[in-house]
Amino acid sequence: MSRRCELTGKGPMTGNNVSHANNRTRRRFLPNLNDVTLVSDALGRSFRLRISAAALRSVDHRGGLDAFLAKAKDEDLSPNALKIKKEIAKAQASAA
Repeated sequence: MSRRCELTGKGPMTGNNVSHANNRTRRRFLPNLNDVTLVSDALGRSFRLRISAAALRSVDHRGGLDAFLAKAKDEDLSPNALKIKKEIAKAQASAA
């Protein structure tokens, strides 16, 4: 399982541990990933995703999974999230 957010594409970053003596050793900054279940209003079902805490706040801010995926760039999304986005767009097009 990769350490990458399924909605934003946020992944590990690298940097330095700096000691009191200013010795530098490489380290990794890992994203705060959580397994969450998000509900799609258009499809009426839930989806399990592994997303960062910042992405979860963004989903809430934009008004749910449907609104977030509508604005999200396709290259940032995982294949699973991209499939969900296409299903939602198809359901909204048939409803209108």
